[in-house]
Amino acid sequence: MVDIDEELVRRLVTAQFPRWAHLPVAAVPRQGWDNRTFRLGDDLVVRLPSAEGYVPGVAKEDRCLPDLARHLPLPVPEPVATGAPGAGYPYPWSVRRWLPGDTLEAAGKVDRPAVARDLGAFLAALRRAPTAGGPVAGRHSCFRGCHPSAYGDDVEQALDVLRDRVDTAACRDVWARALTSAWPGPPVWFHGDVAAGNLLVAGGRLAAVIDFGTCGVGDPACDLVPAWTWFLGPERKVFREAVGLPDDAWRRARGWALWKALITLAGAHGRNEEQSRILAAVLADPVVG
Repeated sequence: MVDIDEELVRRLVTAQFPRWAHLPVAAVPRQGWDNRTFRLGDDLVVRLPSAEGYVPGVAKEDRCLPDLARHLPLPVPEPVATGAPGAGYPYPWSVRRWLPGDTLEAAGKVDRPAVARDLGAFLAALRRAPTAGGPVAGRHSCFRGCHPSAYGDDVEQALDVLRDRVDTAACRDVWARALTSAWPGPPVWFHGDVAAGNLLVAGGRLAAVIDFGTCGVGDPACDLVPAWTWFLGPERKVFREAVGLPDDAWRRARGWALWKALITLAGAHGRNEEQSRILAAVLADPVVG
């Protein structure tokens, strides 16, 4: 991981975009893992990949977001400029238009059923967007958009680590069901990381979707994991109906949610309350029969 701070961002901006050198730089309060994010004045945001594996997302967003934005019901990041390596920072980086709102995980009052409805509608619109020239799912998307079996070894290794802490039989049943189908049609757009930190909320409603670094075209089942990671009980039904995908996609989605919970718990030796809650939800509620 690269050490990234406000001073580095100031040096990069001053050297490469002197017209913005007078603008204040401030780190956003909640940082993601893949990128470090900084406000640049009132209207711009600078995002810098934290490691080499996240670099392809810069060019991919530059290429794909302007076209996708025309087909989506909510704002997405708007590319403004792309920076080059410099000032001791080894990777390309991006400047985007600032999108107002709090992340879903940080927001106060949230209309949860409305967010479930709006997110489902957003993902349905994303699937309908033209795919010509879209990047086919693979390593650049961390295999999101591929079949969940891509992470079969991870699941088995995690279950071995957690064998005394989780219901391994129930986990294996969910995983087996996830592997019984595949996306039957042409590849469609997926976001690839529909996490609470990538959903912006304003006035209690979903206001924007950010961080398309793992997007691509393939199987959209990976985008359904908020059913277990964020939504609760009846909200899952609202989300399911708004998404409009068949039951087999939900079984694969459940496998994706299971995989992430298991590998995170295995890395923490089972001591992670949030992932334990998610795993319990995955095992208890298939969302569809």
